[in-house]
Amino acid sequence: MASDEEISYAWRDLPRELKEIPAPLRGELVARMCVAVSTGLFDGAMNYIWNAAILQLRAKVRNFGLPIVAQIVQSDFEEKHLLELQDSKLLELCLKLNLVDEDGFFFLDQCRDVRNNFSAAHPTLGTVNDREFTTFLNRCVRYALADASSPKGVDISAFISAVKGARFNGTQLTVWVERLSATHDAQRQMLVGMAHGIYCDPNTPEPPRLNSLDVCNALKAGFTAAVRSDLINRHSEYAAKGDEPRHTASLQFFEKLGLLTLLNESEQHTVFVKAIDRLWNVHNGMNNFYNEPPFAERLHELSQQGAVPETAQEQFVETIVCCYIGNGYGVCWAAESNYQSMIRAFSPREIATMIRLATSNGNVLGRRVGSVTACRTRFKAALGFIDPASVPNGVRADYDNFLR
Repeated sequence: MASDEEISYAWRDLPRELKEIPAPLRGELVARMCVAVSTGLFDGAMNYIWNAAILQLRAKVRNFGLPIVAQIVQSDFEEKHLLELQDSKLLELCLKLNLVDEDGFFFLDQCRDVRNNFSAAHPTLGTVNDREFTTFLNRCVRYALADASSPKGVDISAFISAVKGARFNGTQLTVWVERLSATHDAQRQMLVGMAHGIYCDPNTPEPPRLNSLDVCNALKAGFTAAVRSDLINRHSEYAAKGDEPRHTASLQFFEKLGLLTLLNESEQHTVFVKAIDRLWNVHNGMNNFYNEPPFAERLHELSQQGAVPETAQEQFVETIVCCYIGNGYGVCWAAESNYQSMIRAFSPREIATMIRLATSNGNVLGRRVGSVTACRTRFKAALGFIDPASVPNGVRADYDNFLR
């Protein structure tokens, strides 16, 4: 038995560890541990708290869902299998299910070894003192007992079947978003990746694509760095394999979710230039005043996701300002609010580009401003949307001249 001094030190440290255990988990085994500590039976106390930790880990696996565990381990897994698992295998399963992290697995596995060799569960190799017992208790509490919450697993086959089925209604979408939100990060990352794959598959019908997008859009605010990294890796893999249909769909996926800033600048450039070209072609086509609004709206949405790549800024500025000032025959009033919003958001660099282009006859904007009175008047109005403090000194004189 431990000495009175060791018992005193262990008893003194006990409340600090016990308060970390949620009240529902302070059961009979924890009480027996306290009695064992009070009498100096540290080997028995270790066994009691270890058993409490194992029971809690089993409860977490059970709450995760035994049928879902069976899907993940790809074998039958029922209650009897859970009860028959050796402690070492249970820890490995908890790590695989992300019920404990790598640190928790490492320290709990050390505790398992200590318990097997120095507790009352088996003939001991030696004894432990108060400091060793307190460390053992701290690890059991921190990595197994302190968190009473248990994430529930998501039935993978049911999720895929639902996403690939008919278009989600509001209730169905809410249910699946709640299920994915309630599971752990690793499974959520895997399922978001599956949704991305379904969206990018060229053989996927439109309803499943929209289902995938809806689920990811509802979850995107909580995307961890690992989820974002996994999506980028999947996207890059399509590019590396030369899978153009999937790569194009993946670009659209990032665009729809407002995550273009995760992509590299060359890919952002591609997305912006395509949207700019489409707006410019419509602007110069037949019935442009009726056809511009959806293309202007799309470019506006893209510009709100982040800064326009420098390589596309000049084309972006010229197209937006030309569409706003019109072509001498009029303007598209239905798209005007989008054009105004984009001009108001111009960076100092884009403002300088706008003024520089307007002072030159070597481009469409300069020719319209220089030769069409109505366009020059509208250009002056466009300058009014810009905060004078944002105008770079290099174009200040031209700015003042236009306003005069």
